[in-house]
Amino acid sequence: MLTFNRRLFSAMALALGLAATPAMAADVEVRFYYPVAVGGPVTKIIDDYAASFEKEHPGIKIKPVYAGDYVQTLGKALTAVKGGDSPELAILLAADLMTLTDDDAVIPFDDVLKSNADKAWLGGFYPAFMENARVKGKTYGIPFQRSTPVLYWNKDMFKAAGLDPDQGPKNWDEMREFAKKLTKKDASGAVTQWGIEIPSDGNTLWLFTGLTTTNGVRLNNAEGDKVTIDHPKVAEALNYWYNLSKVDGAQPSGLINWGTTPRDFIEGRTAMIWHTTGNLTNVRTNAKFPFGVAFLPKNSQYGAPTGGGNFYMFKGISAEKQAAALTFVQWMTAPERAADWSIKTGYVATQPAAYETAAMKAYTADFQQAIVARDQLQHAVPEVTVHDNQRVTKVFNDAVQAVITGSKSTEAALKDAQRDADRILKEFK
Repeated sequence: MLTFNRRLFSAMALALGLAATPAMAADVEVRFYYPVAVGGPVTKIIDDYAASFEKEHPGIKIKPVYAGDYVQTLGKALTAVKGGDSPELAILLAADLMTLTDDDAVIPFDDVLKSNADKAWLGGFYPAFMENARVKGKTYGIPFQRSTPVLYWNKDMFKAAGLDPDQGPKNWDEMREFAKKLTKKDASGAVTQWGIEIPSDGNTLWLFTGLTTTNGVRLNNAEGDKVTIDHPKVAEALNYWYNLSKVDGAQPSGLINWGTTPRDFIEGRTAMIWHTTGNLTNVRTNAKFPFGVAFLPKNSQYGAPTGGGNFYMFKGISAEKQAAALTFVQWMTAPERAADWSIKTGYVATQPAAYETAAMKAYTADFQQAIVARDQLQHAVPEVTVHDNQRVTKVFNDAVQAVITGSKSTEAALKDAQRDADRILKEFK
């Protein structure tokens, strides 16, 4: 029996004009920039989702690219777009919305949606999350890993201090009094247990927005071209934060690191923290004590900023890749996946339908803390989302940190910050 050489056969076929078997179409690759910014095995979860999607959608290849924190991921995505090598998708901060649209880097999802089912899907997300997903009637962001800050407390420490372990503080006065009661010192006067930690080094503005919102003031307008910094209610909120440390001695002095605060709570160094609900599963997994979760305590009203990341689709990709990317985004935000993601990470499921799934009902029946952030959405506002957002955010952060560290008075810091922010935003009015 003769053995045919494949290359020789192909050459003969070409020479004789024979029709060859068509080659298999190449997979459509969707590069997906993802920021690794919270505790927990999130990269494994994302990798597992990508593999599951590919099994269900042969012909589409998902390539997660872990690009650093949110700021690094934004920089890499914009660099790629400007260099003519746009990724198809990225998870970037909802607060980056105006930066991305000002740079003309992203495609409105409205322009890619075709069917009535597509449009119904777009209308299924919580309105609070859509406030910084749209610009001028167009939807540029699809909510995915969204969050609000919440109050966590150690129930054992509450009980030891004579406080009701099942009731967190409901207002600023209670939080201040509870924090003082929960602070412990040894015989030498050194603090062995802090009453509270509100991080001020990392996501500073986001948590400060929790204080200003509960004090009844919004920090920016809907158009993103004006901020309110030198306002009496903003000053009152900043002084309250400062006083927890400098007057009450119930919070560490100086800047408190965002990344280490959950560990301080888990390891028993502080009785209460403000932190993202995106760390809920991390705390549940690692804390060796019962803990509570509640709304941020109010002053004049309840309130909290929404935060976290949206899916964005980038310009410069083919219609075929747009369709494949949309398919992946819809799959990732389906109620079953949104529920699973929330259970595995602690992020808020971004649509009401996720809370009606069997998995989420079973989970929340046994773990009521998981629905606190969802319920807080009725009082939520978007985090500060303005033009040239990173520069304006730095202005806010520098002002807050200057006061917290004692290098500037509240009045001077906020007056200077208002002037600097107004100068940055002047060109966008």
